[in-house]
Amino acid sequence: MAYKQFSLNIIFRVFTLCVTIFLIFYLIFKTSLYATTFILGIIIILQIYFLIRFVSKTNKEIIKFFESIKYSDFSQSFSARIKGASFEELSSSFSEVMKKFQNTRAEKEENFRYLQTVVQHIGIGLMAFTPDGEVELINTSAKRLLNITTIKNLKELNNLSPTLPSSLLELNSGDKILQKIVEDNELIQLAISATEFRMRGKKIILISLQNIQSELEDIEIEAWQKLIKVLTHEIMNSVTPITSLASTADGILQEFENNSSELDESLKENLMDVRGAVGTIQKRSKGLLHFVDAYRNLTKVPIPNFAILQVGKLFKRIESLLSDQFRKINLKFKISVEPENLEIMADSDLIEQVLINLIVNSMYALEGKDDPQVTLYGRIDDHGRGIIQVKDNGPGLTDDIAEKMFIPFFTTRKGGSGIGLSLSQQIMRAHRGSIRVNSIPDKETVFTLRF
Repeated sequence: MAYKQFSLNIIFRVFTLCVTIFLIFYLIFKTSLYATTFILGIIIILQIYFLIRFVSKTNKEIIKFFESIKYSDFSQSFSARIKGASFEELSSSFSEVMKKFQNTRAEKEENFRYLQTVVQHIGIGLMAFTPDGEVELINTSAKRLLNITTIKNLKELNNLSPTLPSSLLELNSGDKILQKIVEDNELIQLAISATEFRMRGKKIILISLQNIQSELEDIEIEAWQKLIKVLTHEIMNSVTPITSLASTADGILQEFENNSSELDESLKENLMDVRGAVGTIQKRSKGLLHFVDAYRNLTKVPIPNFAILQVGKLFKRIESLLSDQFRKINLKFKISVEPENLEIMADSDLIEQVLINLIVNSMYALEGKDDPQVTLYGRIDDHGRGIIQVKDNGPGLTDDIAEKMFIPFFTTRKGGSGIGLSLSQQIMRAHRGSIRVNSIPDKETVFTLRF
């Protein structure tokens, strides 16, 4: 309809222009009305001008419409007032198209904001980057895992782990890797999965990051507990009858010895030797039972009785309990709590047991040192979590030994059982926390309890 009206308008204007031209030629060749001829000439010029203006304005309106689409500027409006009634339908069509584009764009922006909200609030870390390391997207969980606020290129992760950027850049679609990083004395085991896609012709690598350190520790602890249960069960089943039989045999031999006054001396000596051997068997059997019973404690960690615990008072209580031992070895004990009113949710008795165990281990490590020092720190970490640290200036630990410190039965102390640190780790896991060791050989060792 708009096209028909436009055509009629053009035909009318061209027809009027032709009639005017015919009249001016007629006046030039048939009459001497020069003034009228001049006026008609001006009218022809005006007709041509308005015809061109009519078509040009229409073209400009169409050009404006396409430029709005080209530059995604859907704020333009189209009005037929400057065109007359013939373009009302065209202007209306333009306006309807613009409204649809506006609605489509608004819907697209809403979907984008929805996706951004989901990505930012999901519990799994997500990061998208190009093959040259330029980061296109990173969500809140990934920033929290990597302890960063913003990142433009993967090279910025060198401070966190020198091998992490190169490992990420080498990932292909479908790859899965494990990456260890240490952040504020806390070991983080990252499970990283990768996929690829193209956007506007550009290759993008999307990775997910998950800290599975807690899950690995839980699995490891569960495996050790199952092993200890099996071992202690079998040992107890085997040793208990031996202890019982040895006790019975010792009683029989003692009764026989008491009633054997007529036996010769050599037989009495042999009888005493047999009793001694049976007594040794009985003693060692009981010792083995106590030994096994001690290890069974690893499978019986009590459920914590959570309550608000003032860290400063806990430290003072531990200092009072161990003060005599500190004086015996001339150990300098320090306490530092920041803020002074620092509080954590924990079981006071269990955490006290863990700290005493760590301090006693430090005291053994400091034997023979001229200026032994142990310091208890309480503070808030960068993630707002309460932490307690036990630091000593002992000989430190090598990386190999530090990795084995929490394995049951492993000990570096002569006469140690190897269950103290393992039990401490299980207590911290029961608190939904963690315990880590960080050591610099010949300088210091720091155990960190994170709640």
